[in-house]
Amino acid sequence: RRIGGLGGVGNVGGGEREGRIFSSIVRERHFGLAHGIGRSGDVSAVQPKAVGSSLLLEISRLLALDAIQIAGFATAKHTAMLPVATGMSLTLVMRAIHEERPLADEVVFLRVDQKSCIKSIRTAGLQPIVVSGTIQGDEVVTDLKFLEAHLQARSEKTVCVLSNTSCFAPRSPDSLVKVALLCSKYKVPHVVNNAYGVQSRKCCHLLDAASRMGRVDITVQSVDKNFMVPVSGCLLAARDRKLVMLTCQAYPGRASGTAMLDVAITLLSMGRSIWRKLLDRREESYERLKAGLQVVAQQHGERLLDTHHNPISLAISLKTLDEMNVDVTKLGSMLFTRFVSGTRVVPRSNSKVNVCHTRFEGGFGGHCASYPCSYMSAVSLRCMLFNDSCKGPQSSSRRLPPSA
Repeated sequence: RRIGGLGGVGNVGGGEREGRIFSSIVRERHFGLAHGIGRSGDVSAVQPKAVGSSLLLEISRLLALDAIQIAGFATAKHTAMLPVATGMSLTLVMRAIHEERPLADEVVFLRVDQKSCIKSIRTAGLQPIVVSGTIQGDEVVTDLKFLEAHLQARSEKTVCVLSNTSCFAPRSPDSLVKVALLCSKYKVPHVVNNAYGVQSRKCCHLLDAASRMGRVDITVQSVDKNFMVPVSGCLLAARDRKLVMLTCQAYPGRASGTAMLDVAITLLSMGRSIWRKLLDRREESYERLKAGLQVVAQQHGERLLDTHHNPISLAISLKTLDEMNVDVTKLGSMLFTRFVSGTRVVPRSNSKVNVCHTRFEGGFGGHCASYPCSYMSAVSLRCMLFNDSCKGPQSSSRRLPPSA
């Protein structure tokens, strides 16, 4: 109970914090780990007054490193846990890089239409240079020609290139190896948003290849999307330790230890065998989702879009609704009221919109200037085939009902 501090060995707390908890329920919920993690100068630093929290932080970091290496990112050698989600973690990473490149103020953003990405750049006080994807077949892919031209002209003004692995179809993961080679050629840092890519072996192998062959400075992963814990934090991973440590030092003050505690408990409950099984089952889930969407699309005169480079997400066309000239976004609300959540319905658009003071061609949601049709996308996650054979230990007296 007292592992989180020195209270059990006669310590006299004379400071302003000292791990005081009024409610016994709160104390039990956090296992007495009241001090959180880190120190004011470094969120990953060992806290002498919080031996238990500091030890668990190191355990969770090493467990997450092992998990990401098993998934395929073998060149990852250093990790850190941040108590904020993906968007704010990206902000901290970019601020840390900016400190090393003070004359630069631009982030080349390989467009993926998630507001947290563009907001992370703005919150870091930097200027986004949006590189819209190009359409090849049904897929939206990286515009490598524009990227190289921009880096060649403005490498000294570029803080970093922000690329993506996990994303909604018809967007495919960026051509990471080619992007990494360009970043290496023009000496520009490369940050990869790998938000929910840890559960995809293909995404992790892509990261590994890019890290070996070119330049990948750091990757950012969500802990809730990848490790099935509540929204609480983010995992940084890199081949080199420097930027990981600079990012941890950029975080102001101490932080909540919830993320590291949840990850440590979860990964210890899983073990390597269940983790590997879950990676297998997510791939099975993808094939099952693909087959199901194919049937549904054919039944309604639509087709499954060919986005074979995207190992996580699939999409079907909505040309019939386009021809009827109806608001296709109503389909999304209809699905939600029928207990189908998480799908995205993106209307065809040629308009220009401003998101976070940034101009996007072709509306916002399609990842490019003008996708030829409206579509609905869905993501294949491991939880779609998650059953009792993969569950960790639970307390029968505290098990939540299915509706929870």
